[in-house]
Amino acid sequence: MADPATSRSFHAIIRHGAYHQRKGAPSARQPYALTEDGIAQAAACGEEISAMIAEHGLVLAPVIHCSHQLRAWQTASVIVERLRALGHEITEIRETGALAERGLGSAANLTVAEIEEILRDDPRFDAPPEGWKSDSDYCLPLEGAESLMMAGARVAAHLRQSAEEGAGRLTLHVGHGASFRHGCHHLGILAREDLPRLSMFHARALLLCYRGDDRWSRFAGAWKIRPPKEDPID
Repeated sequence: MADPATSRSFHAIIRHGAYHQRKGAPSARQPYALTEDGIAQAAACGEEISAMIAEHGLVLAPVIHCSHQLRAWQTASVIVERLRALGHEITEIRETGALAERGLGSAANLTVAEIEEILRDDPRFDAPPEGWKSDSDYCLPLEGAESLMMAGARVAAHLRQSAEEGAGRLTLHVGHGASFRHGCHHLGILAREDLPRLSMFHARALLLCYRGDDRWSRFAGAWKIRPPKEDPID
């Protein structure tokens, strides 16, 4: 068994800042940049992380991880710029497909209406269930598509690997709200019933603590409570 004294580590999961999103399209792997608000959010996140480091006596890992989506890389870049200005040392931004949002495969970046029309016109497929976009288990019957649970398993695997490599340090991970939430479910941090009612703030750090033996918990930061009738955009 792992020794908790030596395996304890901290991991900040950070949803990207606000970005130029195509209207009506699921917020997945869209290739668009941050808005001015998103850039400001990312800078504020750097300040927030610096304050958390000071408050909790944390040691920052030199590598920050992010997805390949431009909005995540930009968010990570602004955070790094701010942290360096505050005297912290980060040597590398490391992009990884493991932190991507749920993939829609060959339907990537189409609108919900366009996707439903494609399925309706293809005799091989049934119509998707109502509310499919936020259904944790539904996977589009299209090549390369994932369910939210599948995306969460991918993110959880990344965080577990990072925990093994980053004992005693705080590692930053910039990605996407839905895949992070479902990743936290796989790690035992969020219950199944929490998934539809919670979201993540743009560019706000949520700190997780890993205590060895695959034991995870939320350490600092807050989930965003989703209004009951809000249409999920992450």
